[in-house]
Amino acid sequence: MTTTDFSPRPGAAPVGRMLLAQTAFETKMLLRNGEQLLLTVVIPTVLLVLFSAVDVVSVTGPGKRVDFLAPGLLALAVMSTAFTGQAIATGFERRYGVLKRLGASPLPRWALLTAKTGCVLVTEALQVALLSVIALALGWSPHGGVVSVALLLVLGTAAFSGLGLLMAGTLKAEATLAAANLVFILLLLAGGVIVPLTKFPGAVRSVLELLPISALSDGLRSVLQNGAGVPWGDLGLLAGWAVVALAAAARFFRWE
Repeated sequence: MTTTDFSPRPGAAPVGRMLLAQTAFETKMLLRNGEQLLLTVVIPTVLLVLFSAVDVVSVTGPGKRVDFLAPGLLALAVMSTAFTGQAIATGFERRYGVLKRLGASPLPRWALLTAKTGCVLVTEALQVALLSVIALALGWSPHGGVVSVALLLVLGTAAFSGLGLLMAGTLKAEATLAAANLVFILLLLAGGVIVPLTKFPGAVRSVLELLPISALSDGLRSVLQNGAGVPWGDLGLLAGWAVVALAAAARFFRWE
């Protein structure tokens, strides 16, 4: 008797089908997680509405507050999903042995990490759509090209995903939880998201400008607020972060 005698045929499904199924599963798990949903969707939305509608702090310069805030909070949404949320979820999956078991399944390990990236991209698409609709309702007037915005978002996602996976694959789950949330808060305040980098002293600003969140928020603001062309400097910085972070994650990530 051969495998052709059975219907359906035994064996692993095609990699493409497994990849799509795992991506859908990862996305459903993320959307069902209240804590992660709060981090990735609710916090950026609340910050956008609060700082756009209420003159809490006058730090956005001339023009409408929402024109300054919307690009920065789009960058925050990318960071919250690709870095903070992914690092915490993957760290605890690693602690509880989920990654070890999935790594022993027919799904290749590279496909598992690709599925996580696909989940991040799906979630970010929902975030960008939601934040854009709310910002437009608040009077946002975006400019610039869609291609430049897409390039910034993709490279920003790659950079933050690499950093998130590096953290989740090298630290204990509890340390990842604490470190990821701390980094999120620090970069929210000092990454050009809601406070312009020009508010910081020169020496500090020079360091902050090298961070991926600063490059992403500055690039998005240059395009969407100022109508600039392709922000090559910000794209180059994000590409550098992406290459280094993903290479380090591939080299040092431990599955158990």
